[in-house]
Amino acid sequence: MIARFGSALLVAIALATSSASAAVQSEPAAPAMTSQDLTTFFSGLVPYALQRADIPGGVIVIVKDGKILFAKGYGYADVKTRRGVDPNTTIFRPGSVSKLFTWTAVMQLVQAGKIDLDADVNKYIDFSIPPYDGKPVTMRNLMTHSPGFEETIRDLLVDKKEQVLPIDVYLKRRMPTRIFPPGEVIAYSNYGATLAGYIVQRVSGEKFEDYIQKHIFEPLKMVHSTFVQPVPQSLVPLLATGYLNASEDKTKPFEFVDTAPAGSSSATGIDMAHFMLAYLNGGTFGGYQMLKPATIKEMWTPQVAPEKGLPSFDLGFYQDDFNGLQIVGHGGDTVAFHADLHLIPDKHVGWFVAFNSPGKEGAVEDVRNNLFKLFLQRYYPYAPKDEPTMPNPQKDAARVSGWYESSRRVERALAFVYMLNQSNVSANADGTIVVSPLKNASGAPFRWREVAPLRYREVGGNAYVVFGTDANGNVISWSTDYYNQVSVEQRVNGLRTQDSIKLWLTISAGIIVLSLLIRLGAWIARRKLRLSLNLPRNVNILHAVARVGAIAFLVVLVGWPALLSSESAILSPSLPSSMILLYCIGVVAVVGLLAMIAETVVRVMQGPGGWLVKTGEILVALAAVYAIWFLFAMQFVNFVTNF
Repeated sequence: MIARFGSALLVAIALATSSASAAVQSEPAAPAMTSQDLTTFFSGLVPYALQRADIPGGVIVIVKDGKILFAKGYGYADVKTRRGVDPNTTIFRPGSVSKLFTWTAVMQLVQAGKIDLDADVNKYIDFSIPPYDGKPVTMRNLMTHSPGFEETIRDLLVDKKEQVLPIDVYLKRRMPTRIFPPGEVIAYSNYGATLAGYIVQRVSGEKFEDYIQKHIFEPLKMVHSTFVQPVPQSLVPLLATGYLNASEDKTKPFEFVDTAPAGSSSATGIDMAHFMLAYLNGGTFGGYQMLKPATIKEMWTPQVAPEKGLPSFDLGFYQDDFNGLQIVGHGGDTVAFHADLHLIPDKHVGWFVAFNSPGKEGAVEDVRNNLFKLFLQRYYPYAPKDEPTMPNPQKDAARVSGWYESSRRVERALAFVYMLNQSNVSANADGTIVVSPLKNASGAPFRWREVAPLRYREVGGNAYVVFGTDANGNVISWSTDYYNQVSVEQRVNGLRTQDSIKLWLTISAGIIVLSLLIRLGAWIARRKLRLSLNLPRNVNILHAVARVGAIAFLVVLVGWPALLSSESAILSPSLPSSMILLYCIGVVAVVGLLAMIAETVVRVMQGPGGWLVKTGEILVALAAVYAIWFLFAMQFVNFVTNF
């Protein structure tokens, strides 16, 4: 649910991956997938991986051919009491995997003829989502994360039940700006999923959490599952404790999700197995028809792809194809809990994992991803086709080089965070490229070679990076199947690129600091020599305002990074009030920087000082001009707290 991206791969998992790959090449026949073989396989991987990643506990559940083939807990649900993880009774918070229940509910109502996937969603709600260039948002847009909404972060997770807003209040109060045409750009949206849940509530006439309980959880015998926050008292003793990591014993209290349909469910591993079995059995479990087979087929039909030739978003599920298999699923994250669900329809196999900590430096990302890939390599070994490198790839490598930012972003606030997280594509002399976020087990960047126009394959691997172009052939974006693609990286040009900002901000801030130090030194010297600076009154005023503005600018430069230093800080309910304070300081900075420019004009035209002094004043004015641009470009003066 919250934004995520993996850390460096765990050494243990990486080594096992390499061994498995070698085994696949020399012994293409796969072992039979049995409960016993799975037990042996995971017992050699999971305990060591959890220890290395500093994760207290987790659960793995695998279903196959209509039955639960494997279900086992590892480590601790609660470290203090030494309570182990039990797949039958230990309740995890699967985060955005919850969305699959919401999308299932939507499709139940689509089957009943009560929701039209392609109708304007305003037809179903009691407020209005404005169109974008005359184009409305549809349920199909919501289910493919392509409604064009900017990211929403405020009130995503809150600390107390009293802070949880009713769904309708949240949707009306936190409505995001539309920044893309609907149906064109994938930009993962918790707001969109929450809106879908509200439509389920209004169309069905039942509270959202009651609808899910009645039409999904109860008939699927998911007896330890709920969307209620906090969980009912009878389930409290079964909850896994959330941790920041295992070794420091830092617990995370129950996380209240304001966007409930997007991520507030709680469930055990066995309950999730029932849900997977229903999907893999044509929508039926224990005699209950959750969905029709035709509906499931429609849900697993590609809808919107990040780039041509890459796995797409289906209806609610995203494709996560690997080893030549069609795989659909969804991942999920809160601060403490992390989960993944994968279905392999052609093999009648389902996979669910959940963990109760992000681990050391976010290592859980690599644990869950690599455990699944190891599983696939063992039981579904795959020899990828050979693809020769394109001739003369240097030209395209130069075309794609540059800076990019995620389509999943806040457009009206927090631009500084997204600037710091821009991705970079650089070209090597041999025509291969490096994409900055994508690294191997040792932390070194992957190299990618061009195997088709603007389509790059991992050197020595099977993953791809694909670049998109506009109507004129200009490169405007990139996407990859290396990880689950819930957004697109879009090109950034000019002064807004990270390297440009770092260069010119350093220069301008350096000049402003130097000017402050010079003026401070001059003031000290005049005090000691008992001299006065005889300037006209208007210049004295500009001089004073400019100095205050320069100091305010430096406070802004330090204050915003400190305020947005961590994910928990960004999710904090107190963030908006701190933002308002910094916005006010930003306004003072702008006024002072304008005074600095005006002072330069007066000093250059009227003196005192020779050409050297005047050159220095001009440099200070140019630094002030850039500083003003930076404050507005980073949205440090816009007073937006709805993000």
